[in-house]
Amino acid sequence: ACSISYYYYFISGIQTFMKNILISGSLAYDSIMVFQDYFKNHILPDQIHKLSVSFFVPELKRNFGGTAGNIAYNLSLLNSSAIIMATVGEDFSAYEKRLSKLDIMQDYIKVVSESLTAQAYITTDLDDNQITAFHPGAMMESHQNSISSVTEKVDLVIIAPSGKEGMIKHAQECSEKKIPFIFDPGQGLPMFDKIELNAFIDQATYIAVNDYEAELLMKVSGLSISEIQKKVEAFIITKGAHGSEIYCDNKITIAPIKAESTIDPTGCGDAYRAGLLYGILNKFSWEDTGKLASVMGSIKIKTQGGQNHNPSLPEIEELFGKKLI
Repeated sequence: ACSISYYYYFISGIQTFMKNILISGSLAYDSIMVFQDYFKNHILPDQIHKLSVSFFVPELKRNFGGTAGNIAYNLSLLNSSAIIMATVGEDFSAYEKRLSKLDIMQDYIKVVSESLTAQAYITTDLDDNQITAFHPGAMMESHQNSISSVTEKVDLVIIAPSGKEGMIKHAQECSEKKIPFIFDPGQGLPMFDKIELNAFIDQATYIAVNDYEAELLMKVSGLSISEIQKKVEAFIITKGAHGSEIYCDNKITIAPIKAESTIDPTGCGDAYRAGLLYGILNKFSWEDTGKLASVMGSIKIKTQGGQNHNPSLPEIEELFGKKLI
């Protein structure tokens, strides 16, 4: 009886101190096709008004993607678990098996009947130009999920691109529950008007965008970098190969981590955000948090697709220059 009691309290103690990251975002299939020629040889500028072209693509790869899936995958590389909150379609079974193998919690992934999981169809030519068609599918029903329904203690949330109503709802819930969160609008930023973006800025604890999104955010919100920074604990702006900047009490410049090869930028932003989440949750300095985020992005860019890189933890630590918790 004593040993059982001790075991119960030991496990309860672990659960008490365990920290949880919740990722509100998308899960998607990315079908990437390679056209072994150049679009410019087949698209006539003076005939664009009646465009009708067909590209023969002998090479096709289907990758697992979506903001939530990519971020959770990169956190798993850091030996850190995450709770995914997303809406998917009836074709989700292959992705479900993958997440199960990675031991990623799926309790708050909702299957929407008579719909498909979000899908991107990307055709790339030999100049790395891309033509993309994106079907949001079940992602647009993200408001069917509620952070209030999560029974686990949530210490940090990232609200990444998904359905507009869902992003607004989840930000409001975090604000009401006083759960710190990163607002990461990404390519979904144009969905929101001035009033909506200012509400996000007022509610968020942190904001993470790339340099183009930062300009758009400032233009639509009517706020400058310094004005946005004063409303959050940190305003993070990524600049691709030029590194990133973190505006907190002062401006911190994060140098880029040079990659041996740059194969595919798809998912690099999500990898970077996994590093941010890990650093914030484990109370790293902003310098170390930014460096770890850059390390994760530099590892990802060497591999095609958002979840095909697989570095060991020691390899990540070597690039980071420190042991991780």
